[in-house]
Amino acid sequence: MKKKLLSRCIRGFPIGIAIGYGITIFLSFQIGNGTYYPCTPEFIQVVGSEVGSVLLQALVTGFIGAGCAGCSIIWEIERWGIAVQTGVFFLAISLITLPAAYFMLWMEHSVTGFLAYYGLFTLIFVIIYVVQLAIAKHNIKKLNASLRKADNSKNKS
Repeated sequence: MKKKLLSRCIRGFPIGIAIGYGITIFLSFQIGNGTYYPCTPEFIQVVGSEVGSVLLQALVTGFIGAGCAGCSIIWEIERWGIAVQTGVFFLAISLITLPAAYFMLWMEHSVTGFLAYYGLFTLIFVIIYVVQLAIAKHNIKKLNASLRKADNSKNKS
């Protein structure tokens, strides 16, 4: 279990960096003035240099990716039901992501800023969860159909 956890964390690190950069590209397009924004201007100012802030943000998004990938092991704890797994997973990734977002100045440092960020975080989690659930149900239906087909052809023989 520890080896699997470590392996997932190691694989999750570069994925976190890639997702972090994808988000900066998406947000830069959303701003729409043709400029690339690698970090929030406030974070660049706090760090003192753009290159330093980009390096720090890459490390933080890497650790977020590693943490989230490592937390995926929660889904393999079979004695827990899906509701417990979901709740624990959501809590775990919240405890990884929200402090990082606060530190990186991805959210306004106020109750309103925290609630807005956490609301968006929760919405994204729910969307991903529902999509994954729909995919799993679709795959189960396909598997059941192929099992029925195999059973029917076996019974005809």
